[in-house]
Amino acid sequence: MARIVITEFMDERAVAPLRAAHDVLYDPALVDDAPRLLLEAASADALVVRNRTQVRGALLAALTRCTVVGRLGVGLDNIDVTGCEARGMQVIPATGANALSVAEYVVTTALMLLRGAYVSSAVVAQGGWPRSGLSSGREIAGKKLGLLGFGSIGQLTAGLARGLGMQVQAHDALMAPEHPAFSECGVRGVGLDELITTSDVLSLHVPLVDTTRGLFDAGRLACMKRGAVLINTARGGIVDEVALAAALRSGHLDGAAIDVFGSEPLPTSPHFDGCPNLLLTPHIAGVSAESNERVSFLIADKVLEALR
Repeated sequence: MARIVITEFMDERAVAPLRAAHDVLYDPALVDDAPRLLLEAASADALVVRNRTQVRGALLAALTRCTVVGRLGVGLDNIDVTGCEARGMQVIPATGANALSVAEYVVTTALMLLRGAYVSSAVVAQGGWPRSGLSSGREIAGKKLGLLGFGSIGQLTAGLARGLGMQVQAHDALMAPEHPAFSECGVRGVGLDELITTSDVLSLHVPLVDTTRGLFDAGRLACMKRGAVLINTARGGIVDEVALAAALRSGHLDGAAIDVFGSEPLPTSPHFDGCPNLLLTPHIAGVSAESNERVSFLIADKVLEALR
């Protein structure tokens, strides 16, 4: 019987089959108790984490028995994958399991930001009638969606957007513009510069690596189409938050939805106070009741398989 340590929230129904076969410690608060986490790690044959547990440094060194790390999500920037593999640990992300949740978030926020009509409930309830001010919102049909990154999430997003009548274009550094995935999805493959300068809605779906860190700085944001909307569900370090706030305040960008930040939880950020047409969410684009179930059961199955 192996020892499985789960440091962040996981669907309880997916924890059950793990408990049936092995000794399981499931404590969603363990991520916030570093001394205890290190202590429990020493006896772990398998570790299951989300995005907050940093599997590197002292924690990695403490995992002396561990053979598998399950990631309840897809991003691996909180895990020293090379270090894990050097120690004989298999790292398993929940590839594809939360893609629909992210895709729906992108399309929903794009609709909200273009229309700009969904933040007046309190005013209307108090007798206000801001009809003229909210009558110039834009329809999504016919607008051009740009996807930076065209993996499973990008491809699902493209399908939903095309269903709403959007034109979709995409750039992926790992795909040539003539890659069959683009044509199969009814999407035009374009260069990065064209994507940035011509998209009405630009959605980011790339990992945080050296080539994407700080990619959207003040200069690149200034190259975006005037009046465009930016959506970031990828990683916070890709977008310069201060520069983004400035682009919104100046009116160069017409809106933004940001689900990921350079530091999480987001510290008090005066630059975002009063920013027009800005939606901030706490890294939950890929988290829904359904996606949490899919992610949890996928990782449970994969961990059980790895421990056999």
